[in-house]
Formats: sequence, C-alpha cells, structure tokens
Amino acid sequence: MNCRLVLALCLSTLASCNSIYYAAWEKLGYEKRDLLKSAVKAARGEQKEAGEEFQDALTQLKKLTGYSGGNLESAYNRFRGEYEDCEAQATAVRSQIREVDTVARDLFREWEKEIRQYENASLAADSRRKLADTRSRFEQLSRSLHAAESTMDPVLRQFRDQVLYLKHNLNAAAIGSLRGKADDIQGDIQRLLEQMNRSIAEADRFIQTL
Repeated sequence: MNCRLVLALCLSTLASCNSIYYAAWEKLGYEKRDLLKSAVKAARGEQKEAGEEFQDALTQLKKLTGYSGGNLESAYNRFRGEYEDCEAQATAVRSQIREVDTVARDLFREWEKEIRQYENASLAADSRRKLADTRSRFEQLSRSLHAAESTMDPVLRQFRDQVLYLKHNLNAAAIGSLRGKADDIQGDIQRLLEQMNRSIAEADRFIQTL
C-alpha cells in the first residue's frame, strides 16, 4: 500500500478517535475548554511529582556514594529503584504535555471554525480577539512546559550512567570513584526544579484565565 495512503488512513483513524473522545465528554457536559483546563492541571501535578522523584533519587545516590559500610547491594538497588521511578515519572510528564498540546490544538481549530459561523460581525471580532489572546497565553505556557520537560533529560542521563557503571562495578573502590558526582547532578536538578516551578506557576496563571 502507498505510504501516503497509509499515513492518511492513520491520521483519519486518529481524528475519528479524537472526535469520539470529545463527543463522549460533551455528552457529560465537558467542552474542550474544560478538558484543556483539566489537562493543564494534570501536567502541573505530574511535574510536581517528577520534582519529588528526582530529589529522592539524588538522596539515594548521595547515600550510596557516601557509603561507609553496610549492604552495598541493597543501597544500589534502592538507588536503581529511584532512578527507574524517575524514568517512569518523566514518561508521565511527557505524555501529559502531549495531551495538553493536542487538546489545545483541537480547541483552537474548533474555535476558529465556529468564528466563521457568526452572523454578527461585532461578536465575531470579539471572539477572534479572545481566541488570539488565549492562544498567545497558551503558547507561553507550552514553551514553559517543554522547557521543563527538556531539563529532565540531562539528569536522567547522568543517573543512568551511574546505574550502568555500578551494575558492573559494585564495590567500595567504584563507589569511591563516584564521590562528587552527586554534587554535579545537584546543579542540574536545581535547574530542573527551578524550571518546573516556573512552568507550574505559568500553568496556574493560565488556568485562572481560561
């Protein structure tokens, strides 16, 4: 089958699924604006949880690299578990941001389409101004969300390196060679938390005006 035809069919299927999804919510009294607000709130919550997960992983890494006796395998497993929780939470953040973008795109498309249905030019112009204002505020929020999302990757890569290294070199000498790494990661996590806090604040402002 022609690749373009396959792509068209896939896009048609996705559009159909979205239509069914929105129609089901509309029957329950929820418009796309309500769904966008809920999606933004969920993204805000996922980011808060991500910040906590990354802090917990750093705490476990500090404990591990500060090893001075005890069950080394157990300490490593706790750190690896926290890293895996970070990976899972980062996936949840990314997924929720995709949902925010999708619902916003569909809301704006619907809004534009419905503006063309007005008979009253004054009402149409007012609605067009409100759409432009809402879209502008959303673009600011979206930039903040994606900036926060991107700050997770450098930390995850560093955590992953520590997990892989210790997996094959779990001994006191290897632990000693990693001392100081936690301090390096601390800076990246601080930047992550600062960006996430900015994004969360931006989400709060957007929710209040939607």
